[in-house]
Amino acid sequence: MGSADSKLNFRKAVIQLTTKTQPVEATDDAFWDQFWADTATSVQDVFALVPAAEIRAVREESPSNLATLCYKAVEKLVQGAESGCHTEKERQIVLNCCRLLTRILPYIFEDPDWRGFFWSTVPGAGRGGGDEDDENARPLAESLLLAVTDLLFCPDFTVQSHRRSMVDTAEDIHSIDSCEYIWEAGVGFAHSPQPNYIHDLNRTELLKLLLTCFSEAMYLPPSSDSSNTNPWVQFFCSTENRHALPLFTSLLNVVCAYDPVGYGIPYNHLLFSDYREPLVEEAAQVLIVTLDYDSSTSSSPTVDGTTTGTAMDDVDPPGPDNLFVNYLSRIHREEDFQFILKGVARLLSNPLVQTYLPNSAKKIQFHQELLVLFWKLCDFNKKFLFFVLKSSDVLDILVPILYFLNDARADQSRVGLMHIGVFILLLLSGERNFGVRLNKPYSVRVPMDIPVFTGTHADLLIIVFHKIITSGHQRLQPLFDCLLTIVVNVSPYLKSLSMVAANKLLHLLEAFSTTWFLFSAVQNHHLVFFLLEVFNNIIQYQFDGNSNLVYAVIRKRNVFHQLANLPTDSQSIQKGLQRKKKSPEPISRTNSQDGVSMEGSRPAAPAEPGTLKTSLVATPGIDKLTEKSQVSEDGTMRSLEPEASQLSPEGNPPAALSDGEPWSGEASHSRWDRRRLSSASSSGQWTPTPDWVMSWKSKLPLQTIMRLLQVLVPQVEKICIDKGLTDESEILKFLQHGTLVGLLPVPHPILIRKYQANSGTAMWFRTYMWGVIYLRNVDPPIWYDTDVKLFEIQRV
Repeated sequence: MGSADSKLNFRKAVIQLTTKTQPVEATDDAFWDQFWADTATSVQDVFALVPAAEIRAVREESPSNLATLCYKAVEKLVQGAESGCHTEKERQIVLNCCRLLTRILPYIFEDPDWRGFFWSTVPGAGRGGGDEDDENARPLAESLLLAVTDLLFCPDFTVQSHRRSMVDTAEDIHSIDSCEYIWEAGVGFAHSPQPNYIHDLNRTELLKLLLTCFSEAMYLPPSSDSSNTNPWVQFFCSTENRHALPLFTSLLNVVCAYDPVGYGIPYNHLLFSDYREPLVEEAAQVLIVTLDYDSSTSSSPTVDGTTTGTAMDDVDPPGPDNLFVNYLSRIHREEDFQFILKGVARLLSNPLVQTYLPNSAKKIQFHQELLVLFWKLCDFNKKFLFFVLKSSDVLDILVPILYFLNDARADQSRVGLMHIGVFILLLLSGERNFGVRLNKPYSVRVPMDIPVFTGTHADLLIIVFHKIITSGHQRLQPLFDCLLTIVVNVSPYLKSLSMVAANKLLHLLEAFSTTWFLFSAVQNHHLVFFLLEVFNNIIQYQFDGNSNLVYAVIRKRNVFHQLANLPTDSQSIQKGLQRKKKSPEPISRTNSQDGVSMEGSRPAAPAEPGTLKTSLVATPGIDKLTEKSQVSEDGTMRSLEPEASQLSPEGNPPAALSDGEPWSGEASHSRWDRRRLSSASSSGQWTPTPDWVMSWKSKLPLQTIMRLLQVLVPQVEKICIDKGLTDESEILKFLQHGTLVGLLPVPHPILIRKYQANSGTAMWFRTYMWGVIYLRNVDPPIWYDTDVKLFEIQRV
């Protein structure tokens, strides 16, 4: 039968379904078979031939027919899994049911009255007689999930058959050990099966259906209680799923082994169609959704893979009930870590390769899913985190992240990407090794829209952060605390900053210490504290190699003197606030000595008008996001009791909103505008007072810098006068050989603010991840125009 006929018959069946007012019996196979038996419709056809309005009409007007359709489609999948899909016809039926369910499920989820339907055992009213509804009947959802997992390891359908010859009996799908059929070599599996594009296409369709099952989460509003687990994911990742381990391994290996360059040959992708990429994307999305797990509320696995508890707790298996999280947290072999890290780094660097060899490689689009996966790996598996930081391989992750941050800084549709990049760097910066690794010289010349410099990866990080703060869009302002916290965390280990980076840090201090900025919002002064802490760490612990920074501090010494003499009387406060009334730009873009941008780079562009984006929930303030640890002499860290924070005499700051539109439907001024930028009069809530200014001015940590200036400024001035110098290099040479040993105050202990898991970030990750998945699945548009509640879809 031709494809046109087949589409026509399918469409007729749909019309019959929508026009029938009477329930159709489940036993009426002649009717139901029209939907899957005789048709060869692609998933795109199914989406075109089953319009949203008709699905909703059946749901409202003949619910029993929709129930029966779902039940019969699941029944066909179960039969296919039972039989092992040996004939072409059976495979076609399975794929047709798979596509139909992918189309219908979002409309089941969007209606609260239907949400429980798949979890009930008696499938709707249209069920044929017979007394099969016994006690042990499984809910429809469970039957569906188990059938799909069986089908994902179905010889000759989704995996290579191991039969020697045609004479052998077909493998019994229930007796096969699916661990022998893992899809790709890598973690825990050494054999790489022959690529088979038909198998890849079939796996992709089944994974799409799985993802659609899991997407019930999109139809529930974000809640502060992030522990409400997704029943689909919970069942799928439980011991009920006998394929959990091989499936987890298959998904992880398929993602990490993928090489979009086309087997290392440039331009190869132009000759061959790539069937692997859609599978890799789908695998990455299914993987991150199964790993959506709030580690802050659970007994999280510690470094050795046991739970934090006594050694006697052997009643429960170690770690969470979610087997995917459990397996992820227990990967421990060096070669497995190497495989994962190399794979993720290769894929994250792919868009960068594009910039200096355009079109040489296929450009991948799933870097956001990869970043979520990398985050989960580091968050749930501390051994992996330590492995990443053990060598300079971490820089292969850092450079792509800085590239994305710099590239997305002006684009409001990519706020989420900015956040996850910064969160990953915050997590890494809590470990001493990260700071040490940053000293490696930066030689890769990825064209980026930043000033040309010669220096280390630390310089690159500071220059990109400066660019984000001075030329990103307004909604990035809640991230300033995070960006500067990262710089503080790495600062004690930075051996030698370039002049370009040193000037950037001083430019930030200049911008953040204007009286207008300090007095216009209740915690702007925190940014000054962070920057002073950076200077103090470098002067106290890395003075010797940092003559550039010391020189920059001396040149800009007036900024420090102004801070020390900050006026605290009411009149000066009012005057300070008036100063900036005319232009509310938070940071002067002048005198940031930008110089020439790197060759071949394009400026960071804003989003095209009309670009779709999804809203995000608030991220917790930096005090909730991190916990202070003190580094002792021997390099070990001890957590500091959360005492009253030195930075905030006015109590804890409110959580910043990570996106301009709050989802609670309040006015569209983000909480940030009120927090950081509002002048006292417009907010009407808070006015700076002399007592308030005094309360933090007295704590500004200026002693070390003042002592440095006191000792070095007269010496530098004397050289200039004696030698009639105006030349930097002579002064720098003097500073390189200078010393402050015995002249500075006793070094303060190093404070590191380490990321700590909390339910606020868990909820943020859930909304971000599903928003990415929603926007990336456009062909077919699985969730488009359905009533999602987890986020709002907005146009830039």
